[in-house]
Amino acid sequence: MKFGVFDHLDRNDLPLADFYEQRLDFVELYDRLGFYSYHLAEHHGTPLGMASSPSVFLSAVARRTKRLRFGPMVYLLPLYHPIRLAEEIAMLDQLGRGRLDVGVGRGRSPIELQSFGVDPAAAESVYEESLEIIRRALSDGVVTFSGKHYVMNDVHIQMRPLQTPHPPFWYGIGSLGSVERFVGADFNVITISKPALAREIVRKYLDTAARTGKDLLAGVCRFVVCADTTAEALKIARRAYPFWHESFDYLFSIHGLRPVQAWPGSFDAMAADGLAFAGSPDDLTEALAAHMDQIGANYFAGQFVFGDMTAEECRRSIDLFSEKVMPALAGAVSA
Repeated sequence: MKFGVFDHLDRNDLPLADFYEQRLDFVELYDRLGFYSYHLAEHHGTPLGMASSPSVFLSAVARRTKRLRFGPMVYLLPLYHPIRLAEEIAMLDQLGRGRLDVGVGRGRSPIELQSFGVDPAAAESVYEESLEIIRRALSDGVVTFSGKHYVMNDVHIQMRPLQTPHPPFWYGIGSLGSVERFVGADFNVITISKPALAREIVRKYLDTAARTGKDLLAGVCRFVVCADTTAEALKIARRAYPFWHESFDYLFSIHGLRPVQAWPGSFDAMAADGLAFAGSPDDLTEALAAHMDQIGANYFAGQFVFGDMTAEECRRSIDLFSEKVMPALAGAVSA
């Protein structure tokens, strides 16, 4: 099993320049401690995500890490011209010397799409065309395409990715109906679904991949806080999570709308739903081993930094998780 990191880059009280520096310090820590990949969310007009241009932040990640894979989770394809984005992907993969993981999606927040003049009803078809153009640009270097949204003839791409034919694609999967589609496209996937649905998605995904001879990753993403004692971990999580939740609700609340996906307002409610974990290394290992064994995933992405967690709390949590929980989980979760 591999272990990764998911990061919203949700705003805290630091000045923005210091905030970015602090997050990059954590990324260097993930690199040193042997995490597999760092996945960065893209959001707009909300304190939930201060990486409105993931490529800009990830270019810094590329230069400050050596082994860690990294990438967006996800690029919101309807907000980019596909040729321009293909060029950025190629540059990032070269800057990171072949460590880029490219998450893609259509965007779930209609408010964010509309702020760019994108019709949410058209987002899926724009996403489909854009992904096909990006694939051709990265793989072939030349694109001729005629669709509803994009028409281009003999467009040449000078920059090529280091990974061939292109960096691995990732998707945030939430339903069983899309399993065959994404296995067929050789995507790795992460789900934030509750355990029962996550189990169905992951097992179907890995079974389908195995039948077709493909070695793919299918994982889950969960909030994680690790401390020397479970009481201390819960104290941190219960304080920090509502701060994150307020950022999550911000854009919908100022527009008087319900969130597209509702999250519980407390860490305890998230934990009861199997979406968040806090504890000492021993308690966390026991809980996550049971959780991952139930689901059958071969990848775990932890959201280790969120809300108003202090730098010291974050570093201690990451250190303990990598030193004590990761090795124990690797041996505790059945194949």
